Amino acid sequence: MDGVDIWGQLAVESSQVYLTDGTLKKSLFADTTIEKLPDKVLLNIFSYLSHREICRMATICRRWRLIAYNSQLWRNVSLRPEISGLHVNSLEFLLHLVSTRFGNTLRYIELPIELITHTVLHELAAKCANLTHMLLDFSTAMQLHDFSEMQAFPTKLRYMCICLSEVIFMEGFMRKIYNFINGLEVLHLIGTYEKSEEAEEEIYEVINVHKLKSATPNLRVINLYGITFVEDSHIDAFSSNCIQLECLAVNFCNKVTGATMKTLIQRSKRLTCLLMNGTSLKSELVMEVDWDKCALQELDITGTDLSTECLIDLLSRIPGLKFLSAGQINGFNDSVLKAWMESGTCRSLISLDLDSSDNLSDEALSKFLHRHGHQLSAICLSGMPHITDQLWMSVLSILTNAKIIVMGTSEKLGVNIHVDQLMDSIASNCAALERLELRWDPDNLRFSDKSQKAIDLLRVKCLKLRCMVLSDGRYYETVKANFERADRTTVVRTTTCCRISSYHLLRNYNDLVFN
Repeated sequence: MDGVDIWGQLAVESSQVYLTDGTLKKSLFADTTIEKLPDKVLLNIFSYLSHREICRMATICRRWRLIAYNSQLWRNVSLRPEISGLHVNSLEFLLHLVSTRFGNTLRYIELPIELITHTVLHELAAKCANLTHMLLDFSTAMQLHDFSEMQAFPTKLRYMCICLSEVIFMEGFMRKIYNFINGLEVLHLIGTYEKSEEAEEEIYEVINVHKLKSATPNLRVINLYGITFVEDSHIDAFSSNCIQLECLAVNFCNKVTGATMKTLIQRSKRLTCLLMNGTSLKSELVMEVDWDKCALQELDITGTDLSTECLIDLLSRIPGLKFLSAGQINGFNDSVLKAWMESGTCRSLISLDLDSSDNLSDEALSKFLHRHGHQLSAICLSGMPHITDQLWMSVLSILTNAKIIVMGTSEKLGVNIHVDQLMDSIASNCAALERLELRWDPDNLRFSDKSQKAIDLLRVKCLKLRCMVLSDGRYYETVKANFERADRTTVVRTTTCCRISSYHLLRNYNDLVFN
């Protein structure tokens, strides 16, 4: 009932119009209430709500219930309680929803393990002819349902995400769907990297990648995330069959060494994006690749152990690199940056992430940014205690095209960061800014009683700013209150629940997003 009371109060306030002599005159809209809005207007309002909120609105009255159950509001549905808050407690009820509420309008669905049965998949195939995106979450499975009787599966899928279990072998299920998924363009296989224990345990290949690649020849984007059994032979398998491949991500697949990377680059002529964060790349294998003949534009080698020699060879040979993430690499030092500049291959660069690159000096970074800073849309120099506000103040006037900036470190510093001056300079120079993160410890931030003026300037000048992340503390509270007073309530966030990334600039970013 809260929703009715709020709208009723708004209607009363909007109906009060005062004449110049102070007398109250009844407005033309005095009798207007939310009940008098057309159904199509209410439907549009409901479209901004989460499905959990829509279900609450359905309890208000019969009319709202009919609108809440309009199939247009149920095009993208997650039935994983930990993601959406929606919980379907019986298969019978889900089958009822598929036929009565979802139907032909359903485009995307997420199913938890308890709802992945052959009857549910049959019903989706029969009733949801326009279903193109599906996520199947097997991650908590201790055993699978019996799929021996499964004869149908959605045939128009373009995107499929499978969250794998550590111990459940899925070949029985996969064998049943191979004939239905040859139209897939985007495939996510999500492993259990974040859940794995430190102790060495036996690793099972719970899904047969070599058979899967034969069933999916049209893949453009492949994301193998944090899968403990994925190795170089699996990359080789996909590259041998997927001639349309544009983007390959194997982040946190720590068995990948680069042994088949030369073959991958030779075969995949359309490959423009290669993400290998946290892999076990070997320098000698990387240096064997014909980088000078590749079409690669986006590369992530963060957290690898590549040598200085390898990094110089790699970066000086990729001709059209636009996006580079190379943080947390001991071998990335001043000589790499100097050789890269001298080679001229960084002239196309628009995004650079060097997080926690402690072997880079502020002098080398300053030279690089003074030469190439004007072309950058994203710059991340976080996690380096020696990079303070002094460097940033000297280069911000050059970063006029920056959309994403990440600065600061959570380590306690021996110097103070004068954040008011920093905000002034960002506001004056970076009008295109969309995302900003300051990771400095709040105890290192120094600001005055006049800091509101600097924050006001940032808010007014950087109108495209949609996310600003700060460490929790007094300055965070000050900035958050300032933006909230201006009705920009979702902009300011804390580092405990948000982290800015340059990944937003990836060409296939929307395809790479998964829950």
